Amino acid sequence: MRKVIVSLFALLFIYSCTPRAIPVIPSVTTGEVTSITTTKATFAGDVTADGGAAIIARGFCWSISQFPTISDSKISSGTGLGVFTVNITNLSPSTTYYVRAYATNSVGTTYGEQRSFTTINANIEYGSFMDTRDNNLYKTLIAGNTEWMAENLKYLPEVVGPGTTTNSYTTAYYYVAGYDSTDVFTAKSTENYKIYGVLYNWKAALIACPSGWHLPSDVEWTHLENFLADNGYNFDGTTGGGAERIAKSMATDSGWLISYIVGAVGNIDYPENRNKSGFSALPSGQRASDGGFSNVGSHSGTWWTSTEHSTYDAWNRNLFYNNRNISRSYPDKVSGFSIRCIRDN
Repeated sequence: MRKVIVSLFALLFIYSCTPRAIPVIPSVTTGEVTSITTTKATFAGDVTADGGAAIIARGFCWSISQFPTISDSKISSGTGLGVFTVNITNLSPSTTYYVRAYATNSVGTTYGEQRSFTTINANIEYGSFMDTRDNNLYKTLIAGNTEWMAENLKYLPEVVGPGTTTNSYTTAYYYVAGYDSTDVFTAKSTENYKIYGVLYNWKAALIACPSGWHLPSDVEWTHLENFLADNGYNFDGTTGGGAERIAKSMATDSGWLISYIVGAVGNIDYPENRNKSGFSALPSGQRASDGGFSNVGSHSGTWWTSTEHSTYDAWNRNLFYNNRNISRSYPDKVSGFSIRCIRDN
């Protein structure tokens, strides 16, 4: 028994004399800032080492001044090691911020690398662009740091009439609503060309925009819709909801059939928000896959995106006189629709 007690004391003596690691501050990295809007952003961080003591706090701090600390704006995001993300709201538009991840243990607080980002301008700005191919001058608008043509494209290198003989998935075809011949000069003299521009099959739409501009993708259309909804362009002045309530602010305030649906394009309610964005969408109609023109000057307007849905159809956007949303569908690529171009970044 005496030997056992002596052995225990020996072990305790050895343990008490063994050097033990002294805790230090933890290690944390700051990831990329993503999903930046006018007032929101997503931050990412990673606590890679705890420094020998438990992580009791972690999160992000940010400021309009460099090297923010937890004395500035901050948000916590749990404890412990590993990756963490947060969504930040209530930022100011058109503002440059600096952000760092932080982590705290019993020793103290440490910070990750500094990242900077700039929130999007909440206001729409306006300009113009001359297409030197035909000297057509277009109004433009800048929304969410992207410049859009605020008029339908009128580029018309050639023209064909209606009919299924010009249905094609591989050949570019250009149409002017109501025109049934092949003379470009005459087609350009028509009122439909002057007011509504050109209708393009999908093949033509992909190549019609001038140099430095392109046909917007489905995602780029969604970005525009979200920008408008998030910044007060819903028909009733509310915010959020994406494409659900923004049609009135995108459409011209005349030329559409009358509707009595609240907030619809063709309803004269909420007059202060009719074409509030300046996008000036018109009821330019379509050239249907059966070869005929329809809905021109009254019912609807439709615009191609550059995004395929399948070999035979592609995504588009639609405004209807009796809807308050901008809708999305995937018609046959042989159809003829209007297009809006956006400037390359």
